Parts: sequence; structure tokens; C-alpha cells
Amino acid sequence: MSTVTITKTNFDELVLHSSKPVLLDFWAPWCGPCRMVSPIVEEIAADREDILVGKVNVDEQIELAMQFGVASIPTLIVMKDGKASAKAVGYRPKSDILKLLAE
Repeated sequence: MSTVTITKTNFDELVLHSSKPVLLDFWAPWCGPCRMVSPIVEEIAADREDILVGKVNVDEQIELAMQFGVASIPTLIVMKDGKASAKAVGYRPKSDILKLLAE
């Protein structure tokens, strides 16, 4: 499955009410580390049918970024049953991101 663009409009439906864990990637187009993490996140989305992977552009979704206390990007947050279960800030290798999903 590919990544899904998450906005404040679809957040409740796609994230809070998801039957699967959700990996949220808070990013911006001008962010160098975000561009390094993005292909890893895309690869995880393609490999894992058991999760939903959403991308949140912090420039366009300021309210969501504020709701999750995103001060630095990239920020990765794993949501399970509508609650944040894990969080990582900055570039992470694929193995670290997969560990977040296991928490």
C-alpha cells in the first residue's frame, strides 16, 4: 500500500478510527532530513499491509503538528487505537522505524 496524505479533515476517519496501527510522518518539502526519511517511509508502506502510513505536511497542517507537539521534523509517530504509542524525532534508519512499530 502507498502512503496516504493526512489532513485535519480526514484525520479522525483515517487515524483515530483505524483498525490498523498508523505510522505518521510529519514532514515539509524544504526539510533535508525529511527527504532522507521519505523513501524509507514509502518502502515501509509498500512492504507492510498490516499498517497504514500517513504523511502530514506541517506547512499545510499546522493544527495537527501543534496537536502532536511537533517542534522539529521529521517526526514519526505511531498511533494505536487512537493514541500515540511511540515517537521519534529526526532521521532514523529503517530498522529503528520498524522498532517503533513494534512498541
